[in-house]
Amino acid sequence: MEFPSWFRQVVQGRLEEVSARIEHHPDLNDVRAEADQAFESLFEDKDIGRMPEFAAWEDRHYLKQGLVYEKLYLQGMKDGVQLAMALFCTSSSDD
Repeated sequence: MEFPSWFRQVVQGRLEEVSARIEHHPDLNDVRAEADQAFESLFEDKDIGRMPEFAAWEDRHYLKQGLVYEKLYLQGMKDGVQLAMALFCTSSSDD
């Protein structure tokens, strides 16, 4: 089952909206600060600006993670729609 492009755009917009809201949620402030501090401590003695290999890895890593999460979300949407349709069709035929 392939979704129309307008539906994929709506889902993508919703994903971006929810992701941004979650990223800045106040409940995550402490965890975010601790993660940032731990990451910075890894490179205290090093000049990250002189590590192009790390920057390239980081860019690819985050791109990969984003694509994985997007695919998981879209698959969840497909599964949810299929489940809803199956339940709807089953309950409609019982009437």
